[in-house]
Amino acid sequence: MKKVLKTLGVAALSLAVAAPALAATDVELWYGAAVTEAGPLPDNWVGYNIIKQKCDVNLKATALPSAEGDQNTKINAAGAANKLPDIFMVSSAVFDNLVKQKLLAEVDDMYKMMPNRTKTLYSKDAIAFTTVGKHSYGLAQPGSVIKNEGVLIRTDWLKKVGKQVPTTTAEFLDVMKAFTNNDPDGNGKADTYGYGGYLETSAPNEGLGRRFDPIFGAFGVAGTWNLSSAKTAGLNIHKPEYFEAMQYMKSIVDAKVIDPNWLSYKKDDFRGAWKQGRFGIMREQNAAYASESNYAPFDKNFPNGSWQVIAPPKGPKGLSSAGTYSQAYRIYCVAKKSASKKAAIAKLLEWMSSEEGYYLLGWGQKNVNYVLNAQGVPTVEGLADPSKGFSKSENQPLTQLRNMVYYNSNIELAARYPTYKTAVSGKTMSALTTLREMQKYNWTYAPGQDKMPKPTTDVERLYNQGVTEFMTGTRKLDKANWQKFIKEFDAQGGAQWEKDGIAFAKANRLVR
Repeated sequence: MKKVLKTLGVAALSLAVAAPALAATDVELWYGAAVTEAGPLPDNWVGYNIIKQKCDVNLKATALPSAEGDQNTKINAAGAANKLPDIFMVSSAVFDNLVKQKLLAEVDDMYKMMPNRTKTLYSKDAIAFTTVGKHSYGLAQPGSVIKNEGVLIRTDWLKKVGKQVPTTTAEFLDVMKAFTNNDPDGNGKADTYGYGGYLETSAPNEGLGRRFDPIFGAFGVAGTWNLSSAKTAGLNIHKPEYFEAMQYMKSIVDAKVIDPNWLSYKKDDFRGAWKQGRFGIMREQNAAYASESNYAPFDKNFPNGSWQVIAPPKGPKGLSSAGTYSQAYRIYCVAKKSASKKAAIAKLLEWMSSEEGYYLLGWGQKNVNYVLNAQGVPTVEGLADPSKGFSKSENQPLTQLRNMVYYNSNIELAARYPTYKTAVSGKTMSALTTLREMQKYNWTYAPGQDKMPKPTTDVERLYNQGVTEFMTGTRKLDKANWQKFIKEFDAQGGAQWEKDGIAFAKANRLVR
């Protein structure tokens, strides 16, 4: 018996050893190119062999057309013919259509198959964005940098006028008055103001625009739309708190503590003004303030000057917001006919978000296309052959998949926003540090606000002109006149715009 068992065991072992390896899974990917004009991944890209070895996947990658309209046409045609690739990038509009046509696989189970990538890329909001009914049908990852503006204040002026960093709307107004009336720059002239801004009123920031969002945010009405829930969705201008925010804004104007040129400034004028020391509080973008070339004029003019990112003001109900934000997502879907490949696709995506995959897709081969500096940030400085650097236009095809792994990490942003010392004052500056400070304060989430229906030209003109006239005194700001204005606004198309917007937000799952 022992002999028989031994013989069987050896035979079984021999069979196990002799058994052929499982064939790699073929996975077809349609990707959105990081640089559409640079050309597709080369056929001899080293990633193909690595992916086969590490993931047991034979990857076939094809770039989608550069224009979104052409992308949509290509994907819709493939869907109609039941020839969608295994995994592909898709716009939110086409995503909705494919879900309705039942052409997409449910991906709920894939999140646990790729724990590192899920933790890095797929937030609860991202998963909710692609959830229809009870299931997620797409893998949505973050796109653009969000919350990249904030409230800044001249701290050297605060010291000069003997004030602390303001926290409430009342304290902000008090500091604005001191900055205007107490000669904070010490030149003996009445040429400084508390607040600076300009009318940046493109959608979705009608009215006075996003430079004044921190003021309206103190009353819970930052931005054009309230998209916090299906129950409260609508235009902020219809909310009583909007009138309260207008009253506070009018008190700033009446006190003459805002740079009087705010109605005529354009973006370049505004940015030239703070660099010339015109005002001491503003809302500004992180790089427009702190990048080396943008900060240099202020550093030259005021080597002892200093700005600090602070929390937006708290209003009478304790609310505060630096403004609205909407996270854009890149959505990748798995075709329903490819559901049996979900495990292989998840293994591929998890590898992409590994250290090896992240750097290869993001910057190319180490010591060939990039080297790591002392901070661990990819750079081309020090390469043996600089012509092979990832930043060279001829090498950009090697990183066409980088948008599949980028998530605005400190590594990515450090490469974009390097730390430096200013030329005159020698201060250490970083647009990345500034960004992280801006992001930590309160913001108002307004999902999909950029996709909301636009007002007609007449409605937009009435909206923007009307609120401005209340500020200048052309219209007296009291409840009776405000209600009269709102009735006029609604009659001219404002009510229909709101109705269309609410319907759109609900239909596109922007509010729940």
